[in-house]
Order: sequence, then structure tokens, then C-alpha cells
Amino acid sequence: MDSEHAPAKLNLALHVRRRRPDGYHDLETLFAFTDFGDTLTVEVADTLSLRVEGEFAGPAGAGADNLVLRAAHALAAAAGVEPKAALTLTKRIPVAAGLGGGSADGAAALRLLNRAWGLHRPLDWLTELAADLGADVPACVSSATSFGTGKGEALVPVDAGVAGMPVLILNPRIAVSTGPVFAGWDGIDRGPLDPAAGLDASRNDLTAPALELVPEIATLLEWLDSRPGLTLARMTGSGGSVFGLFADQSSAAAAARDVPAHWWSACTTMRTAGCDTRA
Repeated sequence: MDSEHAPAKLNLALHVRRRRPDGYHDLETLFAFTDFGDTLTVEVADTLSLRVEGEFAGPAGAGADNLVLRAAHALAAAAGVEPKAALTLTKRIPVAAGLGGGSADGAAALRLLNRAWGLHRPLDWLTELAADLGADVPACVSSATSFGTGKGEALVPVDAGVAGMPVLILNPRIAVSTGPVFAGWDGIDRGPLDPAAGLDASRNDLTAPALELVPEIATLLEWLDSRPGLTLARMTGSGGSVFGLFADQSSAAAAARDVPAHWWSACTTMRTAGCDTRA
């Protein structure tokens, strides 16, 4: 049996530049990843199957639309092999939460089955294959901090200065669909994202339309802003999760102890690139 970590994704910043004729949006974003995430395991089998367990197993589902199975079929077709594996996904990342959980799981499936099936394809090859699975999946293949443009699939590695920082992630336990949030964007280009300018000079342009749909997100951001030791509070992706970066572990732990019981939370650290992702 082999296993693969599927780190939760954070958008440290997300600038939406324009709506494209094909319905997508051109954006600029800073992807970063945490040590918190899902786990995917594989065992030898004569057919392809997926079992999902954990707190968010129900919303994730184990049907054909699960990105783990879609990634497995895409990899098998591209490599010319039969898709045979018994996969188990331990689902800890909330669904429809702006944390890229499904994308992380799909990317983990590409890495894990690349090894299990003896394909030995490089990460760059897997990243290119991932582009057809979803906008966030390519970034999740390497799970490294990167500057994303286009739909988010054009990636350049960057150092955002957050590796190893304590982070507290909160979610109001309300699922937020990406489509309605993007549809609520006002269409105003507020300017480019400069990855070298520092996080204080950036923003998430989807915060306003997400708050229109789920006002509870504002409560989470206000709560984080009041915590001692906080250096940045921001919504990730299209919501409804928010994150707080802290100057030290004790401040993050103190905040985590005070999180209201009806919210979902995870207190973790920002991932160091390449620490546990291998093809």
C-alpha cells in the first residue's frame, strides 16, 4: 500500500482581471499550500474503485465525477494502461470551501498512480495533463507556492515568504459554489498582482461577491482581525473559507482554542515546497 498527501490550497491573493468570451476569467493569483489536507491511499486491485471516508466523505462522494477517479482515468488513457487500483480517500478538507480540496485530491491521484503503475512521468508531464481536470489542479500537482495567471494554470514558482508560518483556517460550514461568486464579480479590473510587492499590496477580488451570498464570511474575517499576533486575514478562492497568518505558533494556538464550536477550523502551518510531493 502507498499513500499521498493532498495539501489544502490557499489563495494568498486573487486578482480578477477580465471575463473571457469562453466564460472563464483571466486572473492572477498566489497559490500556497498548507500541511493540513486529505490523504489518498492505493492498493493493488483488478479494477478501479474509490472509497471515501472522513468528516466530509458525504459531500465529496465517490461517484464518477470525483476528481480522484477522473484523474485516474485521464492518467491511464494518456499513459496507455488499464486503470486498476483500489483507492481510499480520507476527506478532511471541506467541500466547496475555496480550499481546492477536490483539485488537491485529483492531483494526489496523478502523483500516487504515477508511482503505483510504474509510469515514472515527471511532475511537469502530470501538470500538463492536469490542465483538463480543472483550473486549480495544475497548481496542486506540485503543491508549491506559485504565481498563477490565465485560469490559474500558467504557473511560475515564487517565494511569498510564508513557508512554515502558522495559519488558522476557518469555514462557516456553508458550501459556496464557485460559479455564482464569479458571476457576482462587478467586472472592474482593479489592477495587476505583483508577487514581489508583498501581501499587503494584494487583495481577493471575489470577497465582495462572496459576502453578498454568504454574509457569515465577514464575521469570520472580523473575528480573525481581532486576534493578537495576526499578520494577515483574507478569504481564499471564492470562499467561504478564510485564513489568518500568525507571527508565532503560540498566537495561532491561542486563537484556535477560542474558535466558536459551530465553525469548522484547522490550525496548521504553511507548507514548505517539495517536502512531501513526489512523482
